Amino acid sequence: MGSKNTSISLNLTNQSSTPDFSLVSRPSQDYMDLHDIKLKKVPQILRTIITKSPLDSLIMIDTLQRFAIDYHFQEEIQAFISRQYMCFIDAGGCLGFEGDENLFNVSLCFRLFSQNGYNVPTDMFNRFIDKDGKFRQKLSNDLGGMMALYQASYLGIEGEDILDQAYVFARKNLYDSMPRLDKKQGVINYLLDHPYHTSLTRFAVKEYIKNHESEQGTCDMLLQELAKMDFNIVQFIHRQELQQVFLWWSDLGLAQNLKFARDQPLKWYMWSMATLTDPKYSNQRVDLAKTVCFVYMMDDIFDVFGTLDELVLFTESINKWELDATKQLPYSMNCFLRTLYDTTEEISSKTLKKHGWNPMNSLRRAWMQLCNAFLVEARWFATGHVPTLEEYLNNGVISTGAHVMCVHIFFLLGEGINKETIDLLDNNPSIMTYPSLILRLWDDLGTAKDENQKGHDGSYIKCYMNEHRNSTMESARQHVTNMISNTWKKLNKECLLPSSFSPSFKKALFNATRMVRLMYSYDENQRLPILEKYIKSMLCESIPLYNEED
Repeated sequence: MGSKNTSISLNLTNQSSTPDFSLVSRPSQDYMDLHDIKLKKVPQILRTIITKSPLDSLIMIDTLQRFAIDYHFQEEIQAFISRQYMCFIDAGGCLGFEGDENLFNVSLCFRLFSQNGYNVPTDMFNRFIDKDGKFRQKLSNDLGGMMALYQASYLGIEGEDILDQAYVFARKNLYDSMPRLDKKQGVINYLLDHPYHTSLTRFAVKEYIKNHESEQGTCDMLLQELAKMDFNIVQFIHRQELQQVFLWWSDLGLAQNLKFARDQPLKWYMWSMATLTDPKYSNQRVDLAKTVCFVYMMDDIFDVFGTLDELVLFTESINKWELDATKQLPYSMNCFLRTLYDTTEEISSKTLKKHGWNPMNSLRRAWMQLCNAFLVEARWFATGHVPTLEEYLNNGVISTGAHVMCVHIFFLLGEGINKETIDLLDNNPSIMTYPSLILRLWDDLGTAKDENQKGHDGSYIKCYMNEHRNSTMESARQHVTNMISNTWKKLNKECLLPSSFSPSFKKALFNATRMVRLMYSYDENQRLPILEKYIKSMLCESIPLYNEED
C-alpha cells in the first residue's frame, strides 16, 4: 500500500455508478505490524518528554493532533493536559515552566487548553500589551509567535476584545512578512486560509506532514512515518464505507424514482466522514450518510418538485408518521416516505440493541421539525411573503436539517443517553443551534446555487436588505460574515460550559460546523473545487513511505 494508486473517478455531481475500489489492496499484515510497532513507541517517547519538558510535551501533543493520530493516545493526552492545566491554575495563570514571556508558548498553551474544554482567562496575553493597550510591535518579528497567536485568536468567545485584537494584529503581520520569506511563504498562506480551529484536521494531514518534513529528529521521523501509515489505513476504511453507501443507494432505487433530486452519495458520505473522524465509528458513518441523504432528498421535494397542496399532505404524513395519508401523493413522494420510515426504524432498532434506548420518538420529532420548517418556507414563497429577519432565522436554523443530523449523531455515538440529556436534545440546545445557524448563513451567502437545482430558496441577505433599505449587497454580505464569526465565538463558549453531552458529541458538532465552509464555497462554475481537491486527496491518493518505491 504505497505510492502507486488505483485510478478512481470521484466527483460531486450526480453519480449513478459505484466507485470501483476492487483493485485497491487491503493493507498487508506486515504493514499493519509495522504500524503497530511504531504506535507502541509513541507513549514511551511522550512519557520521557513529559519528565523533561512540559513545553516539548505540548508541542508533541499539537503535532499528534495535526497528524490526526492523537485518537490513539487520548488517555495520555488528556491526563497530561489536565495536570498541566492544574499547574497553570495553581501558579495563578503562569505556565509553570520557562518561557512564560514567550508569545509562542503562551499562545500554544491557551489554544490546547481551550480546545480541550478548559476555561483559560485571556488576560494571560496582557503581558504582550504596551502602555497604549496594543500588542507590542516588536512581536511582529517573532514569526512562530505570530503564527501561534493567529491560531489562538480563533478560540475567542464574545466579549474577549484582546483576541479580536490578536487576530487583526497577527493576520496583518503574517501578510506583511510573506515578501521576506522563502520556504515559509506557503506555510503562512495555508495557515491564513485554514486556521486550525475552524478546519478539519484529517483533511489537512498531508499539508501538515509536508510542512514538518524539515524536522529530522528521531521523534519527528517516527511521527511522520506513523502519520503516513495511519492515513493510508484510515483511507482504506473510508473507501470501504463509501462503497457501502453507494451500494445502499443503488439498492434503494430512489435515484430512479426521484429523478428531480440530487444524486450525490459521495457528498452525503463526506459529511459523515468529516464529522465522525475516529476510525472506530465506521458503522456510524455509514448510517449518518443515510440520514444526510434524506435531508437532501426532502429539501429537493420541497424546493423543486412538490406543489403546495402536495407538500401539505406530505407534511401531514410525516407528522403522523404513517403512510395511510399519502394515497393522494405522487408515487415518488410515497417511495421517499416509505424508505425514510424503514431506515429510521432500522437505525432505532440498532440503537436499542446496542445502547438499550429506543430513539424513535426523538428521531421522528427531528424529521417532523424539519418537514414543518420546509413547509413554512414553501408557504412564504407561494404567497410572496418576505419574512422578518427574526422569522427567517428562527425557521431557517431548523430548515438546514443540521439538527436532524445532530440528533442522529447523538444516538449513533450512544454516549450519555438518559432522560435528562434527551429532553435537552429534543429542544434544540444552543450547541446544536449554533452549527445550524452557521450553516444557514454560509448557505445564504449565495456564492452559487447548489449545482443545477432550480428551486426557490429564501435568503437572509434578501430579508436583511428588505429591512435595511439603505444597505448594499456588499454591506449585507459583510454583515452575514460578521454573524458567522460571532456565532463561532458562541459555539466556542459552549465547549467551555458544563454540559450533559459527551466530548465525542461536542467534537462531532464542531467538525460538522467546520465542514460547512467546504460544502458552500462554490466557484463560478457551480462546483466545489476545494472540497473536490480534498476528496481526491483523502480517498484517491495514498501517501508513500520513505522506504517505498515510486
